[in-house]
Amino acid sequence: MNVIHRRGWEIPENQVTPEHFFFNRRSFLAGAASIAAMSPQLASAQRIADLPDPTADLYPAKANTKYPIDRPQTDEKIATTYNNFYEFGGDKGISQRAQALKTRPWTIKIDGMVEKPFEIGIDDLIRKMTLEERVYRLRCVEAWSMTIPWTGFPFAKLLELAKPLSSAKYVQMQTFKDPSMAPGQRQTWYPWPYTEGLTIEEANNDLAFLVTGVYGKPAPKQMGAPLRLAVPWKYGFKSVKSITHFTFTDKRPRSYWEALQASEYGFWANVNPKVDHPRWSQATEEVIGSGGKRVPTLLFNGYGEYVADLYKGLESERLYA
Repeated sequence: MNVIHRRGWEIPENQVTPEHFFFNRRSFLAGAASIAAMSPQLASAQRIADLPDPTADLYPAKANTKYPIDRPQTDEKIATTYNNFYEFGGDKGISQRAQALKTRPWTIKIDGMVEKPFEIGIDDLIRKMTLEERVYRLRCVEAWSMTIPWTGFPFAKLLELAKPLSSAKYVQMQTFKDPSMAPGQRQTWYPWPYTEGLTIEEANNDLAFLVTGVYGKPAPKQMGAPLRLAVPWKYGFKSVKSITHFTFTDKRPRSYWEALQASEYGFWANVNPKVDHPRWSQATEEVIGSGGKRVPTLLFNGYGEYVADLYKGLESERLYA
């Protein structure tokens, strides 16, 4: 066994600043200055955020206990203040900045290979669905995890509404694009808007969940309001936030992180403890809120019995990155 003894000054590879951040540090600092200058706008956005959500009467929803969890739920205060949302910055402390997100009015566009393209307001969409609460594990590609009580509806219900053609093989999802509202989108080296995709079979899987709320309330902006994806067997970057657009297509979508660094982030992104990220191990994960406790990572994040059959015959694909 080759045992590596780190010197006191060495740090783990997963804490190394990504190359594209280093070379764009001047742009990052300029962006930080612009965020500081926006404080009056943020204060105004916070006042708007204090208005009641038009669908607040639908929460809390009835719990669906089909997918039991063997871990305690992450404390709400932690889960709502430790967030990735690159539209508002590359650090985890974006919860206040994300209050600039204007979630009403919000229109969902559905197009591509469907019987009839259409648009629908988010409140009309939510009220068409029967909401339920599901507690899922969330595993980030950065090797940390949470356990979150999401409220929403199965992705399959959106497919029923969209009526994709039989020729559609994938569904592409995109967030909003508004650099005046989201300072991170002024960083032009990123491929905005944030884009993700699933196969039709993955979207039809019962675990695939479109989220409108969390912790028994409408979802906060920093967690992807008013509509985000939760696919718990995949790394968290697949769970696109603040969705505005679903496009059904016969061509595999090129996702945001895949466009940035395809050698590290692929289309499938299924969780696998035996397949490391090029810069760190995926064998274990830090449970956020546990005081630094690490636990073994599970294949498909522990949901293999529900999703493994989706990937039979695809062994030649890069399923776990």
